[in-house]
Amino acid sequence: MIEPAVLTETLSHDLAALAPGGQVLTDDASLAEYSHDDAEWAPFEAPLAVVLATSTTEVAAIVKYARKRGIRIVPRGSGTGLSGGANGVRNCIVVSLELMREVVEINVDERYAVAQAGVINDALREAAAAVGLWYPPDPASSAISTIGGNAATNAGGICCVKYGVTRDYVLGLTVVLADGETVHLGRRTAKGVTGYDLTGLMVGSEGTLGIITEVTVKLLPLAGRVEQGIIGYFPSLPAAGAAVAAVSSEGIVPAALELIDRTCLRAVDDWLQLGLPADAHVLLLAKVDEPGAAGRELADRVAAIFTAAGGVDVEQAADSDDVARLFLARRMAYPSLERLGPVLTEDVCVPRSAVPEMLSRIQASAARHDVVIANIAHAGDGNLHPLIIAPEGDLDAKARAKAAFDEIVDDCRALGGTVTGEHGVGLLKLPGAAVELEPRVIGMHQAVKDALHPDGLFNPGKAFPQTAKA
Repeated sequence: MIEPAVLTETLSHDLAALAPGGQVLTDDASLAEYSHDDAEWAPFEAPLAVVLATSTTEVAAIVKYARKRGIRIVPRGSGTGLSGGANGVRNCIVVSLELMREVVEINVDERYAVAQAGVINDALREAAAAVGLWYPPDPASSAISTIGGNAATNAGGICCVKYGVTRDYVLGLTVVLADGETVHLGRRTAKGVTGYDLTGLMVGSEGTLGIITEVTVKLLPLAGRVEQGIIGYFPSLPAAGAAVAAVSSEGIVPAALELIDRTCLRAVDDWLQLGLPADAHVLLLAKVDEPGAAGRELADRVAAIFTAAGGVDVEQAADSDDVARLFLARRMAYPSLERLGPVLTEDVCVPRSAVPEMLSRIQASAARHDVVIANIAHAGDGNLHPLIIAPEGDLDAKARAKAAFDEIVDDCRALGGTVTGEHGVGLLKLPGAAVELEPRVIGMHQAVKDALHPDGLFNPGKAFPQTAKA
């Protein structure tokens, strides 16, 4: 029998030879760090090793090596996921793409960019802006999440209510398949319908079908957008939800419509000292970006809806610094709450008309299970993020939090919603996915995975209820 230390040394030596430009980590601290993403409530195991790859060629070599030895592979970006999609599993290597940070090309004439998977979302946006172009998808983690991870989870974000999610911008992908072969999917033209949409299949597949190493995304012109912000404070979550539903029913599509409740506001202001009002219960943040008179008229309409729904201190801001400061509060809500204790993050999405009722049910769950639930939301598209906080080490509180989590998922589905709007199924949402997806549909998922990946070594047990192969 080979001693674990000898096995680790041999594995480390082999992987280092396969990834000469990268790094191989096998120390306990690194294995612990890379064993899970930000969804620490999901189960995880320490990997055998972590490889920080620097090229598609290295990733392909590692996959071929692992397949020959029956070692599982968990792909990882920067580990900002909130569903356990990058969590380690038994007998696995974590392959991180975080060192693959090159923006390979920005084509101004055809308006597309090619980026390695480890490029940070904001870095891609900045590179595009430098030549007058714009990459719209902007998850709240845009400053730290990678474009490859965004594609693997089909990430959403603050602007998606108007501009769509990651899938709407991915034109093509470079993907390493389970046998170690590399394929190039999609196109770089404005249109193209040759064959099945295998690019769309890979986007959102959570690393279960292949490892995305390069992404081609379409870009929009940066010019022609004039942002105006509208804010309003509401006495309750249902009142704010009513305003959200009213904006939708009026046929208005804002560039953003975000909700932050009192618990989040206090946590953010205590940490960042942004000067947010101490007595605010719920804040709605809207943004419109139509230029000229059309934009001003639309901002006035949103402000009037906020007021009619019970909003107070409704204001409009054309100053970009003021708008950015308030949206910073939204982006920093999750890390601010993490400072208070472990956070169990929900990601339900309901019809916009059901937002008021869903917010009421979330409040009822908090009271029924005696837990603190903070609320942030991409309210404009019905994507709600109740954040359930449990004190460190309090097992009873953790059990109550999990009960509230499950109840919120059930309520979401009862209102015609889906169990995950943008974070992915990962591990946390497997029970909900098992109920939401019809048995035949789950079988279709499994058939696709089996066809591309009969060994089942890529990220096993995640993204949908599946049969482990190893």
